[in-house]
Parts: sequence; structure tokens; C-alpha cells
Amino acid sequence: MIKELITRNRSYRRFDETVKISSDQITKWIDLARLSASGRNAQPLKYAIVTKAEMCAKIFSFLGWAGYLTNWKGPAEGERPVAYVAVIKDLNIAENHYCDDGIAMQSILLGAVEDGFGGCMIGSVNKAKVAKLLGLNEKQELLYIIALGKPVEKVVIDEAKDGNIKYWRDENGVHHVPKRPIDEIVVFKD
Repeated sequence: MIKELITRNRSYRRFDETVKISSDQITKWIDLARLSASGRNAQPLKYAIVTKAEMCAKIFSFLGWAGYLTNWKGPAEGERPVAYVAVIKDLNIAENHYCDDGIAMQSILLGAVEDGFGGCMIGSVNKAKVAKLLGLNEKQELLYIIALGKPVEKVVIDEAKDGNIKYWRDENGVHHVPKRPIDEIVVFKD
């Protein structure tokens, strides 16, 4: 079951904008992050949920999409995310968030996939502008944005060849994600 969820949890970048996600639904996924491991159990991460179309449009304008797809400027209207989660470090709690961000975002996205949705962790963000838009203070550091929606694209996993791990889209718009073979990433086994 967990392998199936992880395999289905791809970086989706195109969504059906007619299918909305409620803030209550997103709160359930954030609760999965709350229950997940945290370095020193400090739990320094906080979250901002954005579901209103006007605010989503503003956040969209501050994001970068799919660095390897150099001719693609992001999803077209009608395929944009219907919600965002801003992942924020509370500096009043801790200066270092260790690996909490990755664990939390994976937990949120696994919950989304289990419920028939999907998303993408985005680090290419104009953090200053989004922080201002969300009204964050100097003790709240924006780390990432998670884009969410009902995926309308097919994403498949391929075996990486010759070390090439760059994702790409074929002529049918299928998004291919090469993964290194298991024998290449396990470096010791007794």
C-alpha cells in the first residue's frame, strides 16, 4: 500500500481547475505532517492554506515551474493549482528545521494522493513577495509552496539511462521521470 501511494505521488503540475479542494480537506493533510517525525521533536513548521481563486492567482505569479522543461512557463489557465500550502519555519521555535520540511511535504502529498488529488513541492518561489502577500512576520520564514489540485496529466516513472535523470514530456504530453536503478543507489549491503 505505501509503495503504491509513493509511486502515485508524482510532481503534478497540471490540474483540473473546476475541481476545488476545501481548506478543511487540506487541514486533514497537514495533520498528517503534524503527526510525522520532527528533528528533536521541535515541530517548528507552520502552514498557510490558500484556496481562494484571487489569492491563488497572485501566488501563481510568484512561482517557477519545471526547471528541466525550459520552453514551458507553467500550467495554462484551466490547468493551474486550485490551492496552495505555504510551508513556514517559525524562528521563535527553532533556527534549524533539519529535514522536517521534506518529511512534512511528503506526508501532505501522500494524503492528497490517497484522496485522489496531487501536487508539487515548489522551491522556485519569490519568497519575499509571497511572504508579504501572506502577511508573514520576520520570525516566519517561507520555505516552500505546495501546489495542489486534481491532476490532469499522466506522470510515469522510467529507468534512468546513462545517469540521465532529467524529466521530460513526450509528444502525447506524458511526463517521464527517470529514476536511478536500485543497484546504483544501494552502495553497501552485507
